[in-house]
Amino acid sequence: MITVLAFLVTLGVLIVIHEYGHYRVARACGVNVLRFSVGFGRVLWRRQRTPDSTEFVLSALPLGGYVRMLDEREGPVAPAQASQAFNRQPLAKRAAIVAAGPAANLILAVFLYAAAQWIGVDEPRAVLSTPAAGSLAERAGLRAGDEVTAVSDDGDAWEDVVSLTDLRWRVTQAALRGERLHLMVGGGTGHRGRALTLDLDAVAGQEVDAALMQRIGIGAPYSEPVMGEIKAGGPAERAGLRAGDRVLRVDGQPVGDAQVLRERIRESVRDGVSSASTWVVDRGGRMLELSVQPRMAGEGKSAVGRIDAFVGLPAEMVTVRRGPLDGLVNGASRTWEVSALTLKMMGRMLVGEASLKNLSGPLTIADYAGQSVQRGLPDYLAFLALVSVSLGVLNLLPLPMLDGGHLMYYLFEGLTGRPVSDLWLKWLQRGGAFIMLLLMSLALSNDVARLLGLH
Repeated sequence: MITVLAFLVTLGVLIVIHEYGHYRVARACGVNVLRFSVGFGRVLWRRQRTPDSTEFVLSALPLGGYVRMLDEREGPVAPAQASQAFNRQPLAKRAAIVAAGPAANLILAVFLYAAAQWIGVDEPRAVLSTPAAGSLAERAGLRAGDEVTAVSDDGDAWEDVVSLTDLRWRVTQAALRGERLHLMVGGGTGHRGRALTLDLDAVAGQEVDAALMQRIGIGAPYSEPVMGEIKAGGPAERAGLRAGDRVLRVDGQPVGDAQVLRERIRESVRDGVSSASTWVVDRGGRMLELSVQPRMAGEGKSAVGRIDAFVGLPAEMVTVRRGPLDGLVNGASRTWEVSALTLKMMGRMLVGEASLKNLSGPLTIADYAGQSVQRGLPDYLAFLALVSVSLGVLNLLPLPMLDGGHLMYYLFEGLTGRPVSDLWLKWLQRGGAFIMLLLMSLALSNDVARLLGLH
């Protein structure tokens, strides 16, 4: 239920803001707005103050909205109202009205990102867990417990890293650009730690998903390999493990952090058989050797080991909070960066340099909306900002069904002095509808594949 409500709120806010951008600028330009609709199809609710004022409606299908303006191309217009018709407006006004929707989404994103930072977001410190074997991070020399304090594109100008989330964002940007990223490990504000380099050109064009950081080698935040709550009757309790035990070695191999320990537990099941392992633990200064045999969870190749205990201490968190002006500046900067990266990723998908699996649809948005709500208001605001940027950028694409397509018509009109012919408009609309249907189908199939674990 939370996921559904969060999804509906997300759509409602973004659609209303987008259409309000069109509505507000149209009114400012003297255009008569006949209807402001949130959703399509059967009207569920309507409000109209006077017969001559704008009709506000809520429709049954909430996947979009529209603003219907007085227009001689859609029906007869009384001579007294001709000056209020959209098609009678100068080219600059028509372009401004069309561009106002995407612009409203981008402006909203700035304030949403700023609001999240004004409230303060709890994020894990940029202390790294053990990089995956053979990953870029391991080859660069990163180890469990390393804290990344600054990053640099050129190795000279360094910028502070405020959290692990901040580090992941900067790494993602560099990966999409296919560029190296220099990391400063330790050293604090003075940047006098040891400098390492991630060769992110090796992952350029790969699918940007939850596993991207794992492929690079920057996974979960560092968590000490200390046992938490032990479930009664489970393998951990039978082995003699207790809450507070620090695991030092498993079968003679050192355990750097909780992530490594969890992987050892999962991998203890092979070919449908669970194998016991010897753990060396530190219990209040005493070294104990225990035999632990995880139980098997799942079937076949997907079977993994479980010990029915909480493994690892909670990651150390920091509260990222900015002042009013700093928050707005950072919100504008983040909106610009996300917009640029979105366009770059779309371009790479278009030329085949990036996977089409990066396209997401309503199911993925709904899933992420529900997750962000459960993490708190700042996380949800940041998620809402991300979707708002995506909606704004998408609508600026030069596709006939989108605002960007109409802006292309106006560009043609401005350059040639004549509007696009009705015949060309008809064929362009048909082509645009086909492309949009294709993209929606692909996004929905990606959503289903993610939910089924196929991606």
